[in-house]
Amino acid sequence: MNRVIPDLDAISAQLVGKSRKVKPKILVVDDEPDNLALLYRTFRREFQILQASSGLEALDVLTNEGEVAVIISDQRMPEMKGTEFLSKTVPQFPDTIRIILTGFTDVEDLVDAINSGQVYKYITKPWDPGELKDVVKHATETYALLRQRAHELDRAQQQASLLNALVNAPRSCSTVGEYLTVTAKIFAESFRAVSCLVQTVENECLQPGKGVFVELGFEECPPEANPLISNAITTQNIQLFLSTSSSNAYSDYYADKKVGAHIVIPLIYKNTTSAILSLQWKDSATLEQEDVSTLYLVSHQLALSLACMT
Repeated sequence: MNRVIPDLDAISAQLVGKSRKVKPKILVVDDEPDNLALLYRTFRREFQILQASSGLEALDVLTNEGEVAVIISDQRMPEMKGTEFLSKTVPQFPDTIRIILTGFTDVEDLVDAINSGQVYKYITKPWDPGELKDVVKHATETYALLRQRAHELDRAQQQASLLNALVNAPRSCSTVGEYLTVTAKIFAESFRAVSCLVQTVENECLQPGKGVFVELGFEECPPEANPLISNAITTQNIQLFLSTSSSNAYSDYYADKKVGAHIVIPLIYKNTTSAILSLQWKDSATLEQEDVSTLYLVSHQLALSLACMT
């Protein structure tokens, strides 16, 4: 059988389509209620708005809500200046863009904050809403770019770490069964899956040799009767199920199963399916577009390593 090139674009399109665009989240901090209300009205259509009336309250908001794209803070506030508050957010949220609003000539404080990278820009009061919206728009774009680069770096490190683990695993395993078990654990942990199955295949039939990792409390779908697995073997193509997809050929099979996403990758060696790699998640949102590309990339190394073990 000639191998069919997996349609990664089609699978990626499903994953892109399952997610809705989320408004960037910004935090506005000002001790004057009228200013907070004005900031809320200025940005409520384009952004998710969090509000705080002091630096201390804002720190509590960030503790509860997590990272935001942009923080807009007044400079002159009781208890804590805006620059002091912003400096406290840098260690935990280095990518967040920080903007200061000031009606005073606190030049020394502002220069120090800008030079140390704690403040992206300062706006003088009274501010022009149009100008402030442009600044915040550029700030959110800068934040998105920083997060994208960080995400790409994390992905590159994940791929390198995963490939390294797959290359080194055979050295510490004395049997194929032990290698399959170790591999299943590696993939489950790397991709945050609740279950992972690596099972050998011969003549398009599942064989007894397999490695399984299942999170406590999760009931894995039996591989023998699973249509994703059988189709992956016969077509030599990646198979994907998403519970969020409105049109899915596997919906009936997964109707009563607590599976949000399931992907099966055939491991091909010399144009033959030698094994399958199966991962499941409770929530479809856990599986990302980049995961599929990474899984496809490392599946070649897994197929090769498995062939060397047998």
